[in-house]
Formats: sequence, C-alpha cells, structure tokens
Amino acid sequence: MSQENVALIRGLYDAFAAGDVPGVLGRMSPDIVWNEAENFPYADRNPYVGPLAVAEGVFARCGSEWDGFAAVPFEILDAGDTVIALGRYHGTYKATAKPMNAQMVHVWRIIDGKVTAFQQYVDTLHVAHVTGAA
Repeated sequence: MSQENVALIRGLYDAFAAGDVPGVLGRMSPDIVWNEAENFPYADRNPYVGPLAVAEGVFARCGSEWDGFAAVPFEILDAGDTVIALGRYHGTYKATAKPMNAQMVHVWRIIDGKVTAFQQYVDTLHVAHVTGAA
C-alpha cells in the first residue's frame, strides 16, 4: 500500500504544478485536517478541515498573493501510511516583489487512498522577510 501512497502524493504535486486544483482536492478525504506551519502567514486559520477550507484558506491565498507560487518536492519518502516530501517553495510575493526560495517539508497521512492529514514545515523566517512581516 505504501507505494500507492507515494504515487498518490506524487500525483497531488503534479496536479498542483499543473494548476489542477480539483485534481489536488480530489485526493483529499472529505474530513482532511490541514495544518500550516506555526508562524507561516496562512497558519492563522489552523486547522483547516475539509478540502473546501484548504482551497479557500490556503490555495486561493497562494494564488492571489504570489506570482509563480510553486511547491517543488525533490525527495518523497515512503513511511507507510505517512509520506514525507522534502523540497522548496518558489514564487514572488506580489506586495513586496521579493522572490521566495524556502526550504519545506510536508508530512502527509493517508488512509484508504485519501489524504486525511497534512502538516507543513517551512523556513518561516525566510517567508517573513519575503512578505515584509519581519
């Protein structure tokens, strides 16, 4: 089952990169619990429960506040019902015109072929500098 979980998460990142938000949301359980990293700008509504909350509270904000926002995994680790992605965020924050190149880790929990939980870890200090919060 774990290789299927890795394929599920690879497909999720591919869908996100292609701008296929329904393809991303369709891989989520209806009761997904999504948490942004503490001190990340979108952690203000943690936890996001359900795909619609994630779409409105995270994805819509990424799309409206960033040019070229991308989550680029360079390694995906198989831990059974948990999949861990190591990578970087890229994009330019519109309000400051500053580029971001932040280290990130995503922890995905999967049950019965659907993502049930997500936890983001990211270099929040770098993001704060880019967004003008620090």
